[in-house]
Amino acid sequence: MALFTAFDISASGMSAQRYRTDIISQNIANVDTTRTEDGRVYRRKAVTFAEKTNTPFSHVLARAQGRHVTGKGVKVSRVYEDTETDVKLVYDPSHPDANEDGYVTYPNVDVITEMTNMIDATRSLEANITAFNASKAMAVKGLEIGKASG
Repeated sequence: MALFTAFDISASGMSAQRYRTDIISQNIANVDTTRTEDGRVYRRKAVTFAEKTNTPFSHVLARAQGRHVTGKGVKVSRVYEDTETDVKLVYDPSHPDANEDGYVTYPNVDVITEMTNMIDATRSLEANITAFNASKAMAVKGLEIGKASG
């Protein structure tokens, strides 16, 4: 049923954006982490999305039934460390993680960039909530129409 597909698509978008905000929060929380459990400096993490696809069988079945095959929403395809952005070197010889020249390596996390990404993720989450609520309102109207005519 197309109505439930609309709910699923909106819900997948909400879940994906919530996960993105979790990763952004993790980046902000580790802005001063100079050493992780494995001894390396923390690296900023980013999320990549991809379209949720139908299984090959469901594509064939839908075409056989004469239905148009549409996407099923969005999913997190991967979380990766940003190795392209340079880490920050700060001179602080008193820091326990300072190298022999007195420089401390800080993560490649820029709080302004992370906050901008957080705003973007929040707006996307709000858009998915709006779409979900619109679908819900249409479903309720359809039930009201069916109730009035029955």
